[in-house]
Amino acid sequence: MKIVNIHDAKTHLSRLVEQASKGDSFVIARAGKPLVKVTALDAPAAGAMRRLGFLSGQISVPEDFDRMSGEVIEQLFEGPGT
Repeated sequence: MKIVNIHDAKTHLSRLVEQASKGDSFVIARAGKPLVKVTALDAPAAGAMRRLGFLSGQISVPEDFDRMSGEVIEQLFEGPGT
């Protein structure tokens, strides 16, 4: 694995990140001592990500879903035997 000193990493960051994104990981070192490893993330492909609204048109919500009657709410809070 390639070891790059911190000064060179700052100078060539764009090129190094591009290489890492293609699978060529590298280590950044200071005074010869390894500090961090830079490697590509396992991110999903752009088309594979789920988006809001992906069930649009496949489900329906009743118009009155948020207007429960007082009686129904009371029944939810009544304990057994009341």
